[in-house]
Amino acid sequence: MLLKDIRDYQILFLGLFLVLGIGTRDWTLRPELIGVAIATCLATQWILSLVTCTERLVPSISTSLNGAEAEVSRSIGHWSLANNKGQSLNLRSALITSLGLSLLLRADHWTTMAIAATIAIASKFIFRVGDKHFFNPANFGIISALILTPDAWVSPGQWGEEWWYGLLFLGTGGMILQRIGRWDTTAAFLGSYSLLEAIRNLWLGWTWDVYWHRLMSGSLLLFALFMITDPRSIPNSRIGRVVWAVCIAGLTFILRNYFFVSTAVFWALFALAPLSILLDGFWLAPRFAWQEKDEGAGVELLTPNS
Repeated sequence: MLLKDIRDYQILFLGLFLVLGIGTRDWTLRPELIGVAIATCLATQWILSLVTCTERLVPSISTSLNGAEAEVSRSIGHWSLANNKGQSLNLRSALITSLGLSLLLRADHWTTMAIAATIAIASKFIFRVGDKHFFNPANFGIISALILTPDAWVSPGQWGEEWWYGLLFLGTGGMILQRIGRWDTTAAFLGSYSLLEAIRNLWLGWTWDVYWHRLMSGSLLLFALFMITDPRSIPNSRIGRVVWAVCIAGLTFILRNYFFVSTAVFWALFALAPLSILLDGFWLAPRFAWQEKDEGAGVELLTPNS
């Protein structure tokens, strides 16, 4: 690949989707809100990374002072190297989150977008078990904005049902998922959800064009290929990811068809995010690490991770 890090491709693809959305779907996107989302995500990521790294450095220096001055120097040098190396990756993640928010979230005021962006990034640092955060940052920011502000909304049908959007998402998303090995999550979610919709369609005696109409959604594919596949917040083991994705598909089906929630996929992911920690306890597996995949290649779309 021409770019060094697979997340660079994520940024490129999300930016492309944003341009296509504005140019071909006539979205009422405001450039200043996109700028607010990007600036707020990057600033919040940088500040919180600096704060948490400093907190880890202080005990290290204290311990070293009891030994020798050389230990202090090594501790500071180690912290500086780790912080400098990790900071660029964190900023990539923050940029991915900001683009995801820009694609999915709508607001009337810039303060709403700033609140969503700040909470999205902060969730990575607050909601953690060990070294793992379990909420998808962009998803957490979207749900928080919907709950806390009066002018935020999401338009699940914004991509329409044109076939070429589906091919575009499958092509770009497939390239990324192939590199990080998370096709199982997308397949489990789409397969389970499609099966449930098929059973319902047969039960109600509807024609199959109704069924395909409900599945041919660009937003559903975008969610399945990018948001639900964030390798740093989903279950570590394959069986855990499959069980988790099936549960999200089931809850999405219930919320959409029996409670008529148009944004069901986002609420389902938000509600079941903590389940990934429980599944990690049942099925132990190494946690995904960017540096283990071709010197940092990986993915973390509509949801950046530290």
